[in-house]
Amino acid sequence: MSSTSSPVTTASQPPSAQSGGSTHTPRLRTRRKHTPGRPKRSVLLTVLTGLIMLYTVVPLVWLVISATKTQEGLADSSGLWFSHKFALWENIHDTFTYHDGIFVRWLLNTLLYVVLGAGGATLLAILGGYALAKFSFPGKRAVFAVVIGAVAVPGTALAVPTFLMFSKMGLTDTPWAVIIPSLVSPFGLYLMWVFATEAIPTELMEAARIDGAGEIRTFFQVAMPLLAPGTVTVLLFTTVATWNNYFLPLIMLKDPNWYPLTLGLDAWNSQAQTIGGDVIFNLVITGSLLTIVPLIAAFLLLQKYWQSGLAAGSVKE
Repeated sequence: MSSTSSPVTTASQPPSAQSGGSTHTPRLRTRRKHTPGRPKRSVLLTVLTGLIMLYTVVPLVWLVISATKTQEGLADSSGLWFSHKFALWENIHDTFTYHDGIFVRWLLNTLLYVVLGAGGATLLAILGGYALAKFSFPGKRAVFAVVIGAVAVPGTALAVPTFLMFSKMGLTDTPWAVIIPSLVSPFGLYLMWVFATEAIPTELMEAARIDGAGEIRTFFQVAMPLLAPGTVTVLLFTTVATWNNYFLPLIMLKDPNWYPLTLGLDAWNSQAQTIGGDVIFNLVITGSLLTIVPLIAAFLLLQKYWQSGLAAGSVKE
């Protein structure tokens, strides 16, 4: 019996057992799963991102390098490399002292327009967005249509009608001609409207009212802390728009003492085209560098609030 059953037992064993060794079963290759933490790599997207980075960084690098050169150094050196003389501190000193320190006056004018114009636009956007998001009233759909239409209209298209209206009111060539139009920010109002809709729970407002809080107290103590990211986002947008505003002051202002930085630097740049005018391109470049420093500092300091404000409402819980 044992002699006849042995071949059967041997034949039923797998080849690895018969040979006495061990072999690895080949595994099928599976496609790598791409998770949100491990996204799929795209060569085209990487190249486009690199081109956009170059488009953004190269002008800034040129501005920083050119601000270290004298007027003669701008002509006899490469645009993306330093000159034989490092004149950054000298250029900064000359920028602040040229023409009796008019650059300081332009800087203060710009700060005035930003504080009153951009600050007022942010405050009005907060109040309007909160009211449109949390209160129902007749004509709300019409207001929504007007806001969307105002966002689609460029500001330059309204500059000439605004100038004609302000000229009849006697407000041209005054700071109010720049401040009052800056108070209107349709995009900021729409952004705060959308943000307040998602950021402020209606139940929280009702609980505050049940506890005896009035509408003003509910707004300042309950709504305002929740609107902080959106407030910073709108403030950054309106600040940049007011700081870089050029066309509106150009048609509204004639007195150089009320020029913002954008208009003042353009006036310096235009001196080279006039007979007997000073060629001060080194001061124009240095002034441009000094102009963007406050904006860069504001974005770096408020970046976390800005990013959270843009992402608000993008995830539904």
